[in-house]
Amino acid sequence: MNILQALILGIIQGATEFAPVSSSGHLVLVPWWLGWPIPNVIFDTTLHLGTVLAVILFFYRDLWEIIVAWVTSLVRPSQRTPKAMLGWWIILGTIPAALAGVLLKDFFEGAFSSPPAVAALLIVTGLILAAAERFTERWRDLPEMLWLDAVLIGVAQAVAILPGISRSGATLSAGLWRGFKREEATRFSFLLSIPIILGTGLKQLLDLIRHPALRHAANGAAAPELLIGAVAACVVGLWFIRYLLKYLQRGTLYPFALYCWVVGLVTLIATAFVR
Repeated sequence: MNILQALILGIIQGATEFAPVSSSGHLVLVPWWLGWPIPNVIFDTTLHLGTVLAVILFFYRDLWEIIVAWVTSLVRPSQRTPKAMLGWWIILGTIPAALAGVLLKDFFEGAFSSPPAVAALLIVTGLILAAAERFTERWRDLPEMLWLDAVLIGVAQAVAILPGISRSGATLSAGLWRGFKREEATRFSFLLSIPIILGTGLKQLLDLIRHPALRHAANGAAAPELLIGAVAACVVGLWFIRYLLKYLQRGTLYPFALYCWVVGLVTLIATAFVR
């Protein structure tokens, strides 16, 4: 992988991490379409670090208030404010994906080498988005969240480790099915991404530092390519967070569902001819 490829994939990551169209799926399909080596989990996770930095920068005031309220609730349990409870729900919602990542690591990594599987899962993402938009009623705000809401949205995030299943799409849709308003479900989806992506990314980078040979596992992506890809993902991600939050105030999920169906079907047809 060269620097130009890393830059392009970083831009794609930043644009597709927050739009509910599966960034991991695009990191498999775009290289496949262009004849590039398909990045594995190390490069994918590094780009996700760039987008999680974008979330932290965008929501830094909210994050600070949540952290302060959460710590205060530990010292004084009687002062469990909505912000403090949101901190607890983020922690609870992170557990399913953390367990899935540890217990099913080899299974998830194998999925990154199968463009047809990714394309099929992208079609599934479109179905999830369309169903959430069509069949849900949305009236709840985040202060009304309960432990079951956090767990179910967390399970959706765990399933979305599969490339092709959009993490933001799955968690946003799960929030809508639980009755949360679109902007509230979107906000929780973004905040929920921080612990799991940050934890996974830091572990992968530590492994890369300790074992330089693992650079080859990222299809030749060395430190400069990883850094450039992550920076591009962060910059583009910041813009897309702002855009998506504004769009979802009035827009629907149908355009994203249609996009997933078109890309998935075209890729499935193309892979059939390649065989």
